Amino acid sequence: MTVIGTVGLPGSGKGEAAAVAESLGVPVVTMGDVIREECRDRGLDPATHHGEVAKKLREEEGEGAIAERSLPIVRNYLDDHDVVLVDGLRSDAEVERFQEAFGDDFVLVSIEAPYELRKERITERGRDKGELEGGESLRARDARERSFGMEEAMEMADVTIENVGSLEEFQERIEEIVEEHR
Repeated sequence: MTVIGTVGLPGSGKGEAAAVAESLGVPVVTMGDVIREECRDRGLDPATHHGEVAKKLREEEGEGAIAERSLPIVRNYLDDHDVVLVDGLRSDAEVERFQEAFGDDFVLVSIEAPYELRKERITERGRDKGELEGGESLRARDARERSFGMEEAMEMADVTIENVGSLEEFQERIEEIVEEHR
């Protein structure tokens, strides 16, 4: 059994890593889905209130709240799968929660890319001028993610991928990591 977590700033490649895992039959738990669900439960539009609700959840339930809410989903998948990928850890507290839950069976992968390359990728996705959820700029989102403890989480990684090459190279690296842990 292995739980692979990914951490990285917007546009670094976390979503692509999740897509590769899914193509290999590995279930993916997207931590952002927990926040989107909470937005809907609060009667708020996830596209507009994602960051605000993420911050409120952490204030109300502790820094590891989103990881804590993700754990039952991960455990459910582990009943039938040897590997699960958790997409989008955002803080050192979340990393610590997964480490506590899974010990040596938890592997953290930091996916990193320079700002300009990430901005280009996000723009190519059809988001105007690097704007993200709720019209938030990439620089603003980077700052918000860092405020949660993103940089500390990235420093805790077991594996770091500098995602600056071709898409195919990145996909192959993710495949290697998944296959190493089957």
